[in-house]
Amino acid sequence: QMKKFLYNFKSLIYCLCELAVGILIFIDPIAFTSAIITVIGIALTVLGVLSVMNYFRLSPEVGAMTTSLARGLIFICGGVFCIVNPGWFADVFPVLAIVYGIIILVTGLIKLQWVVDIIRLKKGDWIVPAVGAATSVILAAVILINPFVSVDVMWAFVGAAMIVEAVIDGISTFTKLRDNHSSGGSSSDADSGTSDTEIQITDAE
Repeated sequence: QMKKFLYNFKSLIYCLCELAVGILIFIDPIAFTSAIITVIGIALTVLGVLSVMNYFRLSPEVGAMTTSLARGLIFICGGVFCIVNPGWFADVFPVLAIVYGIIILVTGLIKLQWVVDIIRLKKGDWIVPAVGAATSVILAAVILINPFVSVDVMWAFVGAAMIVEAVIDGISTFTKLRDNHSSGGSSSDADSGTSDTEIQITDAE
């Protein structure tokens, strides 16, 4: 039961993060993307500097067997590029949107199998997961077809898609938590009943 709870809790955190990102993209996609890219650039630069420092801490023999220096320099170059020119990623957003559409499509197909598994195993409510799977596939199809007249409209749609995904996934997660709690309570009642029976048998003996 604890493992199921932790898994569903992680899913809930993911839904909240997806909801927050979707809202920020929907409100101001350019500023949000630039801020995220800048933060990523700073992180890459720090990791690169640490990797270079680690290389020079090693002995020449050990350092020759690693790629710490090259990896560090690559991280630094990538980080500086992200910091200096974060708007570049906004310009190539259509490509990023296609990648996101593919991710949503794959996620939707995985959800579809979960729905089929629930139906075959006759466990729990399958309607909410089915709605989530269908929504994911439809949103992915729209993003990949790209019928939008401008990049701004596409940004807004992707933000809205993330919000819808997060809400539906959140509802599905709450449903799982409720089902697990109900099954856990039933199991506890069954265990207590068994214990009472064992006590009565012991007293009779």
